[in-house]
Amino acid sequence: MRIRFISSTPMNVFQGSGTYVGIETLARSLRPLGVELDIVTPRLRFPIYTVERLLFNQSLRFRRRNDYDVTVGFDMDGYTIARHTIVGHASARYTSARAGPNVHVAAIKGVIADEMRFESGLTKMTMRLQAACEAEHIRRADFVMTTSAYAAGQIQQLYGVSQPPRIVPELIDLAAWEDLAQGNSPPPADKFIVLTVCRFYPRKRLPVLLAAADRLRSRIPELELHIVGGGPEEGRLRAICRERNLEQVVVWRRNISGADLAREYSQCHLFCLPSVQEGFGIVFLEAMANSKPIVTARAGATPEVVRHGLLVEPDNDQELAAAIERLYREPLLRESLGNAGRAFVRRFDAPVVGRMFLRELEDFVRLKTEAFGRGEPGR
Repeated sequence: MRIRFISSTPMNVFQGSGTYVGIETLARSLRPLGVELDIVTPRLRFPIYTVERLLFNQSLRFRRRNDYDVTVGFDMDGYTIARHTIVGHASARYTSARAGPNVHVAAIKGVIADEMRFESGLTKMTMRLQAACEAEHIRRADFVMTTSAYAAGQIQQLYGVSQPPRIVPELIDLAAWEDLAQGNSPPPADKFIVLTVCRFYPRKRLPVLLAAADRLRSRIPELELHIVGGGPEEGRLRAICRERNLEQVVVWRRNISGADLAREYSQCHLFCLPSVQEGFGIVFLEAMANSKPIVTARAGATPEVVRHGLLVEPDNDQELAAAIERLYREPLLRESLGNAGRAFVRRFDAPVVGRMFLRELEDFVRLKTEAFGRGEPGR
């Protein structure tokens, strides 16, 4: 099978975050299965991401190719070339090289209309424009898939979709993580390290985590909060850190390598991200792969992913602090939750999810090819 991925997400972990990790890991999991796969990304860069994204999608009209079995457009990307076939319509799309249909998939990793609820000002305005493009992508695509039941529900509710999307979860390359973890030291005995990893967006609720750290520093004298990432909220977060006199508690790590990230996971005692909106949350898989207990908010797709962790009410720094303190005082519970997470995460291993993703595509292509053979193109 020949597959084309289309994505304007920056193809690096520092800007593309979990979306980049998910796309890149999926591509690496499909190639060993005999898939020929190309990734189409923007050729030109612009300082305003929304402008770059819109121009990239318009440019797809002029470099369109028909020799793929499947085109997978991630989130809004690909909406300009997604034209689902309509029974009896003269513009029904087929590959020119084969007697069969060319399938266009809208793969929604982050429901933009859901994410923008937590933004304001110009950012919200630009995200509203992107959400309109994502909605158009979903309406035009032959087939829609997403990563969680929560995301599927939001797609139906916010974009008015009647047919539920197919769910294929995010994935993690456990073998790669095991290689990175080789030789890393365990958590230090003279510190209690809480790790968080994310892009700095309002919905991640890092101010709530900083407030919890403020509560805890007198109750956990050896507390260290390691914050890995970067993003638009960095200035605000550092200001909060100064206002609360947390400079001796918080360790900022940005733009670190994969090896350094693996070291951070190895040396932390627990992982905490109080995000109130996650379409999935690859960082939770990373924490589980490293046998780390998780403290998080009961919101979005998180309860689907974090089955073995402590979940607290969103935006409640008191509950968040209490859950962290409980794990500090109960090392056996930390170990139990970490081991349970490590066992659970195997269902998201890249080879397992890669085969699941490919099976979904093959089934749909087969059904559409049969319809083509009967002279009935369409969904």
